[in-house]
Amino acid sequence: MDTTLAQFDRALVAKYDVNGPRYTSYPTAPHFRPDFGEAELRRTIDASNQDPIPRDLSVYVHIPFCLSPCFYCGCARIITRDKAKAGSYLARLYREIESVSALFDRDRVLAQLHFGGGTPNFLDADQLVELIETLGRHFSFSRDPAREFGAELDPRFCDGDYVRQIAAAGINRISLGVQDFDPEVQRAVNRIQSVEETRAVMDGARAAGIRSINLDLIYGLPRQNETTFAHTLDQVLELRPDRVAAYGYAHLPERFKAQRQIDKYDLPDARTRLGLLQLAVEKLTAAGYRYIGVDHFALPHDDLVLSAQAGTLQRNFQGYSTHAACDLIGLGMSAISHVGATFSQNAKDLTGYYAPLDNARLPIARGLRLDSDDLLRADLIQRLMCDGFLDIPAFEARHLVEFERYFQHSLDRLRPLEGDGLVTCSPERITVTARGQFLLRNIAMCFDAYVDEPGLRYSRAV
Repeated sequence: MDTTLAQFDRALVAKYDVNGPRYTSYPTAPHFRPDFGEAELRRTIDASNQDPIPRDLSVYVHIPFCLSPCFYCGCARIITRDKAKAGSYLARLYREIESVSALFDRDRVLAQLHFGGGTPNFLDADQLVELIETLGRHFSFSRDPAREFGAELDPRFCDGDYVRQIAAAGINRISLGVQDFDPEVQRAVNRIQSVEETRAVMDGARAAGIRSINLDLIYGLPRQNETTFAHTLDQVLELRPDRVAAYGYAHLPERFKAQRQIDKYDLPDARTRLGLLQLAVEKLTAAGYRYIGVDHFALPHDDLVLSAQAGTLQRNFQGYSTHAACDLIGLGMSAISHVGATFSQNAKDLTGYYAPLDNARLPIARGLRLDSDDLLRADLIQRLMCDGFLDIPAFEARHLVEFERYFQHSLDRLRPLEGDGLVTCSPERITVTARGQFLLRNIAMCFDAYVDEPGLRYSRAV
């Protein structure tokens, strides 16, 4: 993907402001089925070990606990101040690590590791270091300096010394939640966090040799306006993180109980919401950040930009990532694995997660085996979302299909977007234009065989 090209056309973005998947997977998680379980996953892993050149491994570890609720949050998390819960959780997590790791050949390198949540730093530094060391005993950690070992941290509940300890254990990338620095917005979403405590964690990370720091922002939150959000962006730019993720808030109170604490009349209207996004785009790009794709910006030196330029970018449940061609292992409550042509998800509550592990079983609650059409479309959508183009002859050779005939309906859906200048199409190539870079989800939706199914609820595309 050409990270130097991205043109924010407010009228076009407004026109295509519809609901749609984020395409962190295809098919998306609502299509996972309860009849896919542990036996199916074991067979899939065994088959993956038989490949002549088995794929490297990427491990995601979910720590579900949070000390206080952020009202905007839609993550799988448990609010508690009882730190003893960490010990019970880790005991089960270690059982899962031991059981799952034994299914993979030890010569398969773990090239990517990510701790998410919840709040991973609900664990104290000693616990998180012990968890990293336990993973290192059961998996073969890559020794490549380019390996990516990351953790999401809440700056309200850690400090520079905490980051120093986990960096010494191998963490080289961190992501810090900010969302907005404006006090009124923070009160509305129940997340009071100062610039100073955020800076303190970042300073500690840099002193510890952390390679990449990401800050998360959200636009569309209650009581946001363009003046206050511009100030937040200026404060973020002063901190100069290596990456910035600017997510659009998805207000789905019928699905996420915490969001019922938000007064819908405090939410910015559609015009203001677009203005907030435009501010983020203009300020970040003017400050030297490159637009990677859906929500993500990075400085030119960052691995995310280098991966995009090299064509090795991928998109998974953590957003954009630098290590393509890995089998993903999800560990912990609600975590999702993507091994071979399957997805599988652990139980989304503690009882459902603990009980199988206490009985020497894996806590798989649901999953999906992709059929040939799923695999075709997943590859196509991944290439458009990550590369910004599709090489049609190469795609046809890879999948042994006649592209125009197979995707006739999808191409019919794409033509209006081509007419609006979001893509250019030829028999050899589909290319996302500079105007289409901010509407990647809309372009991908043209090739989604499930997107029109009734009963599915998605966030807004912008």
